[in-house]
Amino acid sequence: MHPGIHNYSEIGKLNRVLLHRPGREIEALTPATMERLLFDDVPYLKEAQREHDKFAQVLKENGVEVIYYENETAKALKKREVRAEFVDRMIELSSVESEGMKMALKEFLMSLSPEKMVEEIIAGVRRQDLGEVKTGSLADFTRHEYPFVMDPMPNLYFTRDPGACIGKGINIHHMHTPARRREALLLKYMFLYDPDFAGEGDRQWYDIYDDFSVEGGDVLVLSKEVVAIGHSERTTVAGIENFASNLLFQSGFKKVIVFDIPKCRAFMHLDTVFTMVDYDKFTIHPEIEGPLSVYEITAGKGGSLEFKTMTEELPKLLAVELGLPSVELIRCGGDDMIAAAREQWNDGSNTLCIAPGKVVTYERNYVTNDLLDKHGIEVLTIPSAELSRGRGGPRCMSCPVNREDVGGRS
Repeated sequence: MHPGIHNYSEIGKLNRVLLHRPGREIEALTPATMERLLFDDVPYLKEAQREHDKFAQVLKENGVEVIYYENETAKALKKREVRAEFVDRMIELSSVESEGMKMALKEFLMSLSPEKMVEEIIAGVRRQDLGEVKTGSLADFTRHEYPFVMDPMPNLYFTRDPGACIGKGINIHHMHTPARRREALLLKYMFLYDPDFAGEGDRQWYDIYDDFSVEGGDVLVLSKEVVAIGHSERTTVAGIENFASNLLFQSGFKKVIVFDIPKCRAFMHLDTVFTMVDYDKFTIHPEIEGPLSVYEITAGKGGSLEFKTMTEELPKLLAVELGLPSVELIRCGGDDMIAAAREQWNDGSNTLCIAPGKVVTYERNYVTNDLLDKHGIEVLTIPSAELSRGRGGPRCMSCPVNREDVGGRS
């Protein structure tokens, strides 16, 4: 048991991690709902669960305590008054169109145990679950072709994005798309009311109700003093500034480094193109090296932030920030641009480091995995025929809660 939030690196021995095993919400995906729910394909649930169980097994075999979203959220909702407030907020974020339907939805959810309530919210609530609801509004006559009153959360198995544990605190993110925004509410209640998840002194650096979007795949904790964040398709400049202001003035962190990456689905978050795998080694997708701009945010006087452009080449910049003589960039797919594009699409750069020089990757990215091995990285592979259809890798599927601190290289 590793109580509380403690995360000062990307590579320290991983003690505790928050996952979500794919469930019935995946089977809500159809050709008609995929775009709305941010998928490019329909995974086969049974196989996706087998693959995810293998992922959890590899983590447990390497001394990681695995906790699950639905279990921790249910623990937070034991008190009926907390449950009622949670349901009200969940309905608020669900774009339910009539007061009568909101009342029917709340009555249905409040009739369930905390465990069953969380399960149903993640799986999605269908009109037929509520029986015949007459609201006295136009909503009685519209949108009957769409089966859900409350959308499912098929993206939740990518637990990296709704929040990020940083130092002795947590970001609870305002997600970029309505399809994912409610996921962070589960994490907020977990943080507030589940004593097994967060400790009494743990802080909060960002909130779901902040005005601008930030997502966890863009947040990398490089050291006890430096956090990197991607300005991406999903993380905004204003969100980065709010986060940086809270972090730099309320914690021991000294600097936020902003990586301005291309805004497209293939490069959805910073961790789809760049991750840390050892004290002095990073994976990188070669296509971002050219267009990458990097900026520094530090705390100024009077509560203001100071900004500057960082002009050094990326390896030198990283070496300086980490206090190292040099840093190595391991290119996803190596020098073969076709392999690089293929393996980046299948998250070849999206490694989960569970100890210095020890990573979990998808077995399908064999070119990149071989390169990691040749650079002295221990590679633990997992199957991913179905999981990868959601466009995220092992780092995307994990929210590290507690890591050991990293000392100097021995």
